[in-house]
Amino acid sequence: MAEGRILIVEDEHIVAMGIKRMLKNLGYTVTGVASSGVDAISKAESTFPDLVLMDIMLKGELDGIEAAKEIKERFNLPVVYLTAYSDSNILERAKKTGPFGYIVKPFDEKDLHSNIEIALHRLRREKESFEGENKE
Repeated sequence: MAEGRILIVEDEHIVAMGIKRMLKNLGYTVTGVASSGVDAISKAESTFPDLVLMDIMLKGELDGIEAAKEIKERFNLPVVYLTAYSDSNILERAKKTGPFGYIVKPFDEKDLHSNIEIALHRLRREKESFEGENKE
């Protein structure tokens, strides 16, 4: 069974609930659902997720890319972007934040699962590498 604590950031409630259901079916723990960039930062701080699934187009003053940048800087959490938009300007902005994945909507449970597993694997490897360097 899959392991991982995931924060969902999606401003469309129906989509967020669909993602939450998929994650639970896959065996992940959903630490919360945020609908804005500000809410995402607050929930990242209070729920200690392993990974953040971040919609790029969010309502409010922070879009998903700005929120992801803040979450990465403050909490060093990996982000996998979810987006219906795959134009090159958005992709370039997203790449600058060092995402662990980029999923284009619509996606299915298999897409979500493979992206999350790769992101969590990368996170574990980076932690092991970091801990190994600190032991020397």
